[in-house]
Amino acid sequence: MPDRRRHRGQHPEDARLFAESQQASLRMAVSEYSWLLTRQYAEDSALKLVGDHYGLTVRQRQAVMRSACPDPALGQRREKCITREDCRGRPLAIDGYNLLITVESALSSGLILIGRDCCYRDLASVHGTYRKVEETIPAVELIADYLAGFEIARIDWFLDRPVSNSGRLKVVMAETLERRAGGTAARPPWNIELVDSPDAVLSACPDPIVSSDSVILDRCAAWLNLAAEIIDARIPDAWIVDLRDLEHPRF
Repeated sequence: MPDRRRHRGQHPEDARLFAESQQASLRMAVSEYSWLLTRQYAEDSALKLVGDHYGLTVRQRQAVMRSACPDPALGQRREKCITREDCRGRPLAIDGYNLLITVESALSSGLILIGRDCCYRDLASVHGTYRKVEETIPAVELIADYLAGFEIARIDWFLDRPVSNSGRLKVVMAETLERRAGGTAARPPWNIELVDSPDAVLSACPDPIVSSDSVILDRCAAWLNLAAEIIDARIPDAWIVDLRDLEHPRF
């Protein structure tokens, strides 16, 4: 059956699965799953143990998995998290689908999770094919407008070549940016590339990167929590569920 969704990230059960009455249990599940990961328990068995204990659905378990991280990784991510001032004069490398889909989800009132590392993450996925939705162009415009205030050398976007429609998205992004800039060169300039593995490119990048992918965050030199910045500053009605241990302040 073809994907006919017009919006990103919306799921008919999310209002119930992530209602305020569910959030205390979900936060405990994230905390306990992170505790097990810290002690090197296998990810699948640890998630099953915690999920079964709290009676979580598949989608709730996915949220717990995306929001958790072991203590050593949490400490390293804190040390490598930088501000826009730290990016001044340098290129910024962006995990294209990762950032775009999160902003699309926030614009469409889809669920946005705050994980233990303070990253904002969605529960949408492309499953090998990216489909443009009503929020795609507004999301590109919003990101472009927000980054226009950054004093950085350039913005390098990396899109997954193996994902269907990546070439079309590249054209849409370029056309949107040109229209937004009124025919003049974008400031800061954008470079949009299709690569086989953005994970590999961003993990080895010496410049600051933007992603909420745990593999990338654990390997990169420095990262900017850009999705959180944009959503907090420009999408005030976004549906955000905080799954951090609230006894510990945001870093």
